[in-house]
Amino acid sequence: MKNSEKKMDEIISFAKEKGFVFPSSEIYGGLAGAYDYGPLGVELLKNIKDFWWRENIYKKNNYYGLDSAIFKDPRVWEASGHTAGFSDPMAECKDCNARIRVDKELEKIGVRADEKMSEEEINKLFSENKDKIKCAKCGSSNFSEAKAFNLLVKSNLGDFTSKNSEPVYLPGEACQGIYLNFKNVVDSMHPKIPFGVGQIGKAFRNEISPRNFLFRTREFEQADTQFFVKPEENKEAYERIKKERWQWYLNLGISEENLKWSQHDNLVFYAKDAWDIEYNFPSYGFDEVEGIHDRSDYDLTVHQKASGTDLHFNDNGEKFIPWVLETSMGLGRVFLAVLSEAFDLEKLEDGSERRILRFKKELAPVKIAILPLMKKDGLAEGAMEIFDMLAGDYNVIYSDAASVGKRYRKQDEIGTPYCVTYDYDSKEDQTVTVRERDSMEQERVKISDLKEYFRKKFN
Repeated sequence: MKNSEKKMDEIISFAKEKGFVFPSSEIYGGLAGAYDYGPLGVELLKNIKDFWWRENIYKKNNYYGLDSAIFKDPRVWEASGHTAGFSDPMAECKDCNARIRVDKELEKIGVRADEKMSEEEINKLFSENKDKIKCAKCGSSNFSEAKAFNLLVKSNLGDFTSKNSEPVYLPGEACQGIYLNFKNVVDSMHPKIPFGVGQIGKAFRNEISPRNFLFRTREFEQADTQFFVKPEENKEAYERIKKERWQWYLNLGISEENLKWSQHDNLVFYAKDAWDIEYNFPSYGFDEVEGIHDRSDYDLTVHQKASGTDLHFNDNGEKFIPWVLETSMGLGRVFLAVLSEAFDLEKLEDGSERRILRFKKELAPVKIAILPLMKKDGLAEGAMEIFDMLAGDYNVIYSDAASVGKRYRKQDEIGTPYCVTYDYDSKEDQTVTVRERDSMEQERVKISDLKEYFRKKFN
């Protein structure tokens, strides 16, 4: 089933029904731009994180992991430029007070509003095309002028009632913690250049109009790497990193026809190059899941200047500020891409239809379902013994409700690769039926061989 045939509304409904994603604070009416990962969603998200960490940290001998604090000195965000320039152009409907993000509304009608444009330039485009833009809430085209809306989320620590108290900010991006700990990593791990640091961390943005389910939210996670190289020695490494990141999505189970590259036409002043990997989301179309950026020496330079700490790297007496090659992936977006890619409605030979998630086996939230043919005659007890045997190695569930056929279908819906059925013959010959999700083929396997059988299947 191609993505062009899938409907995002159906996937969103399915995600809630099956326990992947819930609207946050739903019993109070929900909170825009916030979602909770349910019992199956948290497993899928963890598996994506593990897949990323394994490929970007464990399999590379010159990459190091990090987990930096969410709260940082407010001066961090001043030095990085976020307090002054981390903003989106916002306008307000004069009839109903609903807010719109002007650059995105212009894009919908085919007018490109570059992120480096001034308020005056944005408003010129907005004024020329205002009649074509309608308020989603009331249908009016009566908008205020666009104003820069800073996306940082303010918070406070300690005695916030004091006149001398300063606001702190929740991170607008996760990567700043890597730059702040550059010297600590160098001093503690003594890496040779080039080397990388990877982190999975939370980020927060005061989005004007969160939209498209998990694609644009106010709270999200990013998986970032920052690769530090000698000045001007960036091009070869940059091309290698781009190839690696593209291959990672293919290894994740994403089909190449649903991926494409998009190069930034207008670079921010410190960047040498910037490319996005985009995924073809059902109903939404192609949009960014990851950015690969050549950031020159900007980040370490501004933090060295603002903090007064020497961030030069000493390579056998040669001192320099390293250049940074960044990969930044939105985990919620990749989660949605994986879920969209796996979702399928399959027509069977008997004319029936089965709903299935064709996850790559490593990503499946549940790896094995243990099913007794019946609850009685000791079959449930025999099935539970198999559950206990496998549960320490895999995420395994036990299910005895409804017929075996219906239970198979339920496991297909959540993407479980294998079902093990314990039946009356199992009591006699100590074998069970193992059924594979995609092919629906079945085979008898000795209970004593199950551990080795699944070790091979999941390796």
